[in-house]
Amino acid sequence: MRQDRKTPMYTTINTPDAGNPIERLEAEDPKPSADEALVQVHSFSVNRGELSLMAARAHGWRPGQDVSGVVIDAAADGSGPPKGTSVVGMVDGAGWSELAAVRTDRMTVLPDTVSANTAAGLPMAGLTALRTVRMGGNLLGRRVLITGANGGVGRFQIQLASTAGASVTAITTAGADAGRELIELGANEVAATPSDASGSFDLIIESVGGPVLEAALTMLAPKGTLLMIGNSSGTKAELDVFSFIGHEGAAITNYMSYSVGYPEREDLELLVSLVADGRLDLTPGYCADWSELSHVIELMKRRQLPGGKAVLTISH
Repeated sequence: MRQDRKTPMYTTINTPDAGNPIERLEAEDPKPSADEALVQVHSFSVNRGELSLMAARAHGWRPGQDVSGVVIDAAADGSGPPKGTSVVGMVDGAGWSELAAVRTDRMTVLPDTVSANTAAGLPMAGLTALRTVRMGGNLLGRRVLITGANGGVGRFQIQLASTAGASVTAITTAGADAGRELIELGANEVAATPSDASGSFDLIIESVGGPVLEAALTMLAPKGTLLMIGNSSGTKAELDVFSFIGHEGAAITNYMSYSVGYPEREDLELLVSLVADGRLDLTPGYCADWSELSHVIELMKRRQLPGGKAVLTISH
């Protein structure tokens, strides 16, 4: 508990039945458990999955998963970094706040070369990208297709798959400017739909669902893998055994972030090291003060958020 508090702590609550999707209000400081550090949040990010959570959760629920900032109280059990350390980490909620209690096995230290004001865009999207690309096995010389490629996860997947030696095709309808950005990140080809891509693919990472999923399957090489990680379109695909004619031996599998479990520190350390070495571009597409949170949520709902990822900063 902070001993020097002179001003109240502010947090964000969910207001699904109001005109504004969120409200900021005063709250008590978090009360960390023994394996949690108290972090003064300098920035946080908004993930598309959080919009679905906000629609499903009751009024007053506190959203927010990705945070970066400075430890102001180290964990009581002695684990994790000391007071004054710059960190990035994940929580299960209440991350869109001035203070957050973060488990020490869900955070990692930020080097001086990685800014806390942008690092908040890394945890959920970066971990999802890292773990889904890993599910493809050895990608050296393989062909990989990524749908929803202009989103935060897709942009990380492009970079990680390309670094692993894959030839990457990015699927996006975001336009020519976004396509050029994805090429700069490591994509070899950009197409508007899977059907517009050339050749067949050893690994397809699919996040859109519906007709895009159906079209993606037609591009899968025999014995290839189609990894489903989302359904941003909100529509169901129609697949049956005959969909695999020409794709014999192919497999469909899935990734659910909530089933992976803790700890996340080791993978976060790897991602941060890639950023520090210049091998992973962490630049958010949209960065603003957290007073613009409602506006960012609306941009995400309308699919008008530039650059796939938004980071909101908190001035202390």
